[in-house]
Amino acid sequence: MSSTTQERAGADFARLTDPFRRELLAHCYRMLGSIHEAEDVVQETYLLAWRAYGDFEGRSSLRTWLYKIATRACLKALERGTRRPLPSGLAGPSDDPEGPFGPRQPETAWLHPFPDTMLAPDPAATVESRHTTRLAFAAALQHLPPRQRAVLLLREVLAWRAAEVAQLLNTTTASVNSSLQRARTQLAAADPVEDKVMEPTDPDQRALVDNYAKAFEDADIPAMMRLLTEDAVFEMPPMPTWFAGRDNVGAFLATRLRTPGAMRMVPTSANGQPAFAVYMRQEDGGYHAHAILVLTLVGKRINRITMFHEPDLFSTFGMPDHAPSP
Repeated sequence: MSSTTQERAGADFARLTDPFRRELLAHCYRMLGSIHEAEDVVQETYLLAWRAYGDFEGRSSLRTWLYKIATRACLKALERGTRRPLPSGLAGPSDDPEGPFGPRQPETAWLHPFPDTMLAPDPAATVESRHTTRLAFAAALQHLPPRQRAVLLLREVLAWRAAEVAQLLNTTTASVNSSLQRARTQLAAADPVEDKVMEPTDPDQRALVDNYAKAFEDADIPAMMRLLTEDAVFEMPPMPTWFAGRDNVGAFLATRLRTPGAMRMVPTSANGQPAFAVYMRQEDGGYHAHAILVLTLVGKRINRITMFHEPDLFSTFGMPDHAPSP
């Protein structure tokens, strides 16, 4: 193949496949639970697809072909048995909100949040992607074996036929249907609150999120507690310790959040949910990257606060390492 022909083929490949990149990223995130690993697998998918592009015969759509390559790459990445939980998926909550944290578990790979800015730009696709990347859904998927995870996503999210999934996984249609039923049952048990989750789409819910941010910045624990459901949860990966119940959450925050103005909250969104980049004031007076905080709303209250203490995530969210003083 001449260099000119190869350049044209490369341009055609990019033009035809680039529109699927973001939705493939969301799919790989659901499979893997890590935005960084998902980016790596999507990169690998496009490399494999480019190498095989000359043999693509069009028996399926280009989109379906890319999803097949991506799903196989995800399953290969999961062969080492990595599961990315949240702290609440490993052990029970702490009953001592004023006590020390449990030791960090460096051997544990934790679930990551997914920036909404990386979702597909198409409005219809974005609504569906937001729903199927919710944090509770992503965490619940981690309880499924990799092949069950793939079956559930291909059948329920992508609406593939059972025969298509069976062909991809080199199994039978009956096996796919059985796996789907087991996956649905296990997912329902792991994610009982998901159907009640609300999006901040009306003024009252937006005000709820804004009021939480103000109370957090003001270190106003009573105001924060008024915004929580009675069964609210607070967790902070990579710390394994977490708290359940509004009173326990409030008691914990009272021991850690004492100084008004010590934190700054910059709005963002993750997993189809309201989120904040949290900056902490340091001795130099500047505000440094501290955590990505994701809120789960149920009705007119906050049901779950997940605070990812991984400053490396800030660049993924397009956030600077430092925030200006207020």
